Amino acid sequence: MKKWKLILTQGVVAGSLASLISTTVLALAGRRESGSAAAPLNAVSHWYWGDEALRHDKTDLTHTAAGYLTHHVAATFWSTLYAALASNRPALRTTPGIVLGAVATSATAALIDFKFTPQRFTPGYEHRLSTGALLGVHVALAIGLAAGALALRSQYRDGERPDAKDPEAFEIPEPRIVRHVRAGRARYVEDDDTSRFLSKSP
Repeated sequence: MKKWKLILTQGVVAGSLASLISTTVLALAGRRESGSAAAPLNAVSHWYWGDEALRHDKTDLTHTAAGYLTHHVAATFWSTLYAALASNRPALRTTPGIVLGAVATSATAALIDFKFTPQRFTPGYEHRLSTGALLGVHVALAIGLAAGALALRSQYRDGERPDAKDPEAFEIPEPRIVRHVRAGRARYVEDDDTSRFLSKSP
């Protein structure tokens, strides 16, 4: 598979897992802390509906679906970004590297979302959940990112191997014949990747 196809595949797969797992945590934390499983997701839609979405508790297409879609797109964005950064770094495709990369990506997302993003475009669920619950959401996000990357790791390995269907992939360079003349004697050297021999003319 081509590099960018792998990156986009990981972005979609890992982003979807991260979205689903973190949404589950959002719903559980919302029910426990706000009395509504939909409240945190509704709050995500505040970028469009304004502060009214931060107080909306009922499940509906207008707020809940819009909130989930926004959260899903954000998770996919961070997943794709991580996949792109890790694609040329084999160390980030080992199991420890994937785990550390997923944690770093989730932590970076939290830092940017809560510290550097304008108020209108923050995740929104920080208004309905405690700091501990927010930590749980981003741990869940990291788990999803890591799970998706681990599931697709073998495809990166296959992509780095020569393509058996490509006749040039396993082509051995033709020997190079070089004629040397020294002290009145001619000698011929055949040199390729696997052998080298010297024969002297009479």
